[in-house]
Amino acid sequence: MMNLLKKFMVGRYGADQLSIFLLIVSMIITLISRITGSSILMTISYIPLILTGYRMLSKDLKKRSMENYKFAIFVSPIYSKFKKVQYRIKDFKTHKYYRCAKCKTTLRVPRGKGKILITCTRCKDKFTRET
Repeated sequence: MMNLLKKFMVGRYGADQLSIFLLIVSMIITLISRITGSSILMTISYIPLILTGYRMLSKDLKKRSMENYKFAIFVSPIYSKFKKVQYRIKDFKTHKYYRCAKCKTTLRVPRGKGKILITCTRCKDKFTRET
């Protein structure tokens, strides 16, 4: 049975980040429609699901990969901001973050050192802060 599926998928695009995103959007809309009891939302939830199936079974590899590339470019700034917040939460106990008054660069300094002189790495401005 697996060999039959593998043979069927040869030359087809398969799953990528955009397909997974569309699948998640479809599941979220379905969940909301179940909670609210809206049949219109349930119908709308099929659109991303159908697009996901179409993309995964498509044989136009170049076009699908270009769509995924454009999606990745669109999502990358959002993803990088999410990662910055994630790192700050992870470093909360050991480091403190300050913003340079001149160039607005975010500076990371260790916690528990008392009053320290912080030098901005970009503009070389110096300021004193409590860690």
